[in-house]
Amino acid sequence: MVKVFKTKKEVRSCLGSLQPRERKIGLVPTMGALHKGHLELVARALAENDLVVVSIFVNPTQFNNTDDLHKYPKTLEQDLELLRGLSKDILVFAPEVSEMYDSGVASRSYNFDGLEKVMEGTFRPGHFNGVGTIVEELLTLIQPDRAYFGEKDFQQLQIIRKLVAKKNIPVEIIGCPIVRESNGLALSSRNARLPERVRKEAAFIYKTLKAAKAKFGTKSAGYVVDWVRKQFLAHPDLELEYVEITEVNTLTPVLRKKKDQKYRAFIAAYANGVRLIDNIALN
Repeated sequence: MVKVFKTKKEVRSCLGSLQPRERKIGLVPTMGALHKGHLELVARALAENDLVVVSIFVNPTQFNNTDDLHKYPKTLEQDLELLRGLSKDILVFAPEVSEMYDSGVASRSYNFDGLEKVMEGTFRPGHFNGVGTIVEELLTLIQPDRAYFGEKDFQQLQIIRKLVAKKNIPVEIIGCPIVRESNGLALSSRNARLPERVRKEAAFIYKTLKAAKAKFGTKSAGYVVDWVRKQFLAHPDLELEYVEITEVNTLTPVLRKKKDQKYRAFIAAYANGVRLIDNIALN
């Protein structure tokens, strides 16, 4: 039976009954509306730990668009059914907003050494303060040995690694590969809001990223970024918000390629009013 807890007190009581260090704990933080990508994170956590905690919490402070928050799918019963299909030994923490923000819905302010100022940080002000607030709260409450995050949100992954380093939180942050639909579209809870025709068209994002990777082998970063922009201008169903090629650790845009650096390309675009993000390793 998958156990569901609604309060921090219940979680503390359950985890506190374990002998210290007797069991390795894995944490998979989610906002629910689980899909195959989430389930792969949970499956890996199950394989590498004795106990797995999955949090399901739609965090209001990481939405800077109220409409997006209201439209975000909430499917707790369906999520629990999917988790039961993986294992009966999963602990689910599904709190209300008032439980996570007992003194008012507001995020803490963080300095992530500039990681928070580019890409998502530019277009979603305050987003990473909201992410940092809840992730720090979950890591402090659950005290996992390992926590699992998908590389689709690669900027978020790097910010969480920075959070853990700055706050000296003793946890291993594990990034897991992007899981895709058969046409290449990165799996996202938001995909459920796409009509079937648009869902097919949105595969263009990954197709363009793969082509950009091929071009990056012989062309400059600036050339590749301009090429991507032109591809989207010729595609009426998709509206490009940004394309960036950055160094992996600092997420700073590339001016000139260096042989000893690793790079990644990022795209955010709207399809039928639904915001989608994706990225690809370039070398």
